[in-house]
Parts: sequence; structure tokens; C-alpha cells
Amino acid sequence: MTRHSLHQIVKNSTGQDVYRCRQCQLCDLEPQEDMDIPLTTVIQMIMFDDEEVLTTRTVWSERVLGESTYACRRGLNLQTILLALRSEAKQRGIEST
Repeated sequence: MTRHSLHQIVKNSTGQDVYRCRQCQLCDLEPQEDMDIPLTTVIQMIMFDDEEVLTTRTVWSERVLGESTYACRRGLNLQTILLALRSEAKQRGIEST
């Protein structure tokens, strides 16, 4: 069975195309203990199909999830993207860290 790229998984699940991101870094929230990488890096990891993103504390942070809805100036709904990553991680047997 062929596994889709993280970009395709996110796009199919949410309708959000992470390639709309221009890496402006305006979405990056104030770093906290529950974050190990900024949201900009999460998007980059999706673009590069880096599956390690599924294990990051940032993806599993409830605070980040709550604050990410309107963080993108380009209109990406980062909250739905994070939820899609969590769902994919669970399908692969990866639980929150």
C-alpha cells in the first residue's frame, strides 16, 4: 500500500494547501514548554514530507492548537492542519508525546 505524502494527506483531509505558506513567520507563537518547534517549521516539515513532525510536542500541544486558528496571514487554518497531522499520527500508531 502506497502512503501519501504529508502534504497530500493534509490537503485531502483539510483542503489546506501548505504550499500557500510564504514562510513569513507571522504564525509563530511565543515559545513555551509545550512547543519544541515553531509553526513555521511544522509547515516546512509537511512540505518536505518529514514524518518526524508527527512526533513533535508542537503538533500535540493543546495550547498551540487553540491559538493557531487565525495565526496565518495567508489564510491557512493551522488548527485544521494540526488536527490532520494528529489524525495521521494516530492512524500510524503514534500517540502524543
